[in-house]
Amino acid sequence: MFSARKEKNQTLSPYLTRPGAWAFSIGTSIGWGSFVVTCSTYLSQAGIAGACLGLLLGMAVILVINHNLCYMMGRVSDAGGIYTYGRRVQGCDAGFLVAWLLLLTYMAVLWANVSSLPLFARRFLGTVFEFGYCYTVFGYDVYLGEALLSIAAIILIGLLCMRSRRAPQYLMIALALIFTGTVAICAVCALVGHESGGFSYDPAFIPEKNEFEQTLRIAVISPWAFIGFENVTHFSEEFAFPAKKIRGVMVASVLLTTAFYILMTLLSASAYPARYDNWLAYIGDMNNLSGIEAIPAFYAASRYMGGAGVTILMLALLSVILTSLIGNLTAISRLFFAFGRDHDWLGGLGSLNRYGIPGRAILVAVILSCLIPFLGRTAIGWIVDVTTLGATIIYGFQSLFVFHDARLNGHRREKYTGAFGVALMVGFGVLLLAPKLLSYEAMEAESYLLFVVWSFVGLVVFRIVVSRDRENQYGHSIIVWIVLLLLMLMTIMMWENREVQLITEESIGEIEQFYQRRFENGAAAAEDVSAFLSGQSERISGANSMGTLFTFVLFISAVVLMMNNFMAARRREAMLESELGDAMRIGLTDSLTGVKNKNAYLQWEKKINRQIESGEEEPFAVVVCDLNNLKKVNDKFGHKTGDECIRRACAHICGVYDHSPVFRYGGDEFVILLLGEDYANREHLLKRVMEPPRGDAPETDISIAAGMCEYQKGQAKTLSNVFEKADEAMYRQKNRMHSELDQKNRPTKRAYIAR
Repeated sequence: MFSARKEKNQTLSPYLTRPGAWAFSIGTSIGWGSFVVTCSTYLSQAGIAGACLGLLLGMAVILVINHNLCYMMGRVSDAGGIYTYGRRVQGCDAGFLVAWLLLLTYMAVLWANVSSLPLFARRFLGTVFEFGYCYTVFGYDVYLGEALLSIAAIILIGLLCMRSRRAPQYLMIALALIFTGTVAICAVCALVGHESGGFSYDPAFIPEKNEFEQTLRIAVISPWAFIGFENVTHFSEEFAFPAKKIRGVMVASVLLTTAFYILMTLLSASAYPARYDNWLAYIGDMNNLSGIEAIPAFYAASRYMGGAGVTILMLALLSVILTSLIGNLTAISRLFFAFGRDHDWLGGLGSLNRYGIPGRAILVAVILSCLIPFLGRTAIGWIVDVTTLGATIIYGFQSLFVFHDARLNGHRREKYTGAFGVALMVGFGVLLLAPKLLSYEAMEAESYLLFVVWSFVGLVVFRIVVSRDRENQYGHSIIVWIVLLLLMLMTIMMWENREVQLITEESIGEIEQFYQRRFENGAAAAEDVSAFLSGQSERISGANSMGTLFTFVLFISAVVLMMNNFMAARRREAMLESELGDAMRIGLTDSLTGVKNKNAYLQWEKKINRQIESGEEEPFAVVVCDLNNLKKVNDKFGHKTGDECIRRACAHICGVYDHSPVFRYGGDEFVILLLGEDYANREHLLKRVMEPPRGDAPETDISIAAGMCEYQKGQAKTLSNVFEKADEAMYRQKNRMHSELDQKNRPTKRAYIAR
């Protein structure tokens, strides 16, 4: 199992129970969209049967992803979930890529549910918060009162999550039980009273469309339906139960989430106003309705249960909004915390407050979210559309990490599930990115554009991370640049295609209206027709040109960023190599004499031993030198003078052996590895090295005792054997010199050569 290096004050303590983990998982995967998308997407694009079958197929896919997630949590038990796992398995670059995708996906879901509070108020409280009109964004009126409602909600939830861990857990459990129970009650009532109410579930699929494509469409967007169920991976450091128990919790979450969406689909199609022939006509006209009728699930609840049904579903809707806010905000804070713990320059983002909670991380998420209510609900809807693709990519990379980890560790089953998960997500990604590949539009044009901006900003942020990297952790692979650049190019091409397509469709509509007016009002002049058609042609051509120019500018900007990052990485590597070289030189050099030290000798010893073992050694000999009279000099004149004697002797030795490495092996002991020319002249040089170097005064003169041993192939197995014989020869020579000095009171020049 992988482990993280964590300081004691940066470690999250266990508190999350299994019911709490279940509540966070299901509460985050189900939000406001579950009451809307079941109609606007599921029923309108696949019908009842297609939606239910697609959800079941998507559930099977998510269960594969869930298996990979549980394997991941068994390997990594730290905050950060997929980010931390990717960082450990594939490196920091892959970790950043996943963190960036996770962050914006979670933030988009959080923002969507924050901005849904004004919609809730408009539907059920009327105009209470519609005061202080600000402006209109993409057809959505922004009011100060509604913005303050959203901001107040996110601040209150932020304060709750910053000051307590158990209170949000208990609240999540209660809210999850409320919305699952209330929806089940309403759905059962609808199923029981459906036939007696005179309603029909026909048609099962959308007429005149391929049934398989309808089902596949719903399965492809299953990552959107389930995104957030994996948020408990960010809490694995805080589990108060064995990590292996999480598998059952997450399987239960996936099954209940699927059941919730299916029940909401059936509930929404179970009743419709009398003026409509069937549920399909009702759903198709939903955008033109208001009040309870504008939300089919609430209309059905009111038909079967009256006002009590509406009240129950209101409670359920409010519960899913709150659980999504709490769950996503908490998951984002753990992601921020894990990233901040790995990067000290983020200003304490990885620190804990006095409650043991990453308060600064929560605060950052709250501040970012407080700006969103002023953007309007329409723009947020586009961001949520992007989360489908973001979740697909995240699950794909997570499966890739599992495949890589399992393959290296011999875990056969997870190797296959990892590969299968990657293949599924690649297929889903292709279907999402390619418009009309299955005769439907995967995403809106604005969603493609938002993903372009998302990818480009990711490149900019990664450049900042690389520039702040002082430990040389980032920039070792090109995965971030390649993935984000490819995503940016693919989505910008899809955006351009969709934008030109929309303008073309508008032009065709205007041309049809023009000719209709022409036939109604009489023939128009030929030049008027020509001018009108030329104007439409220029409009389409201009849109195409603008799209091409935008693509070119963005691509060049991304390439400049890549080149800038590449040059910065090269400069950093050169600097690190220089610093490493300086450190190695310092570590291998004797500070007093400037020659190599004992550490350097040990490195040479390993090298020569390998050569001896492989039979590739060249002829060499070892000379060991020791200074005589140094202790007397130190005692009489001090160590400063003694050091000067050592330097003078070292210079003399280097002057004699100028073709071989010289090592200061000890205080006054030197070792020379005789190579090449010095080895050829070894006997002559041995006599020269024992010629005493003269000082400024006779009292500071020292002599050198030297012993030599030649390497004989087959007799010595290591350099150490040769060194020991040379050292013995040096001591014999040293004793002889002392003896002769006592007799003649002068140093000797004779040498003893070991054979």
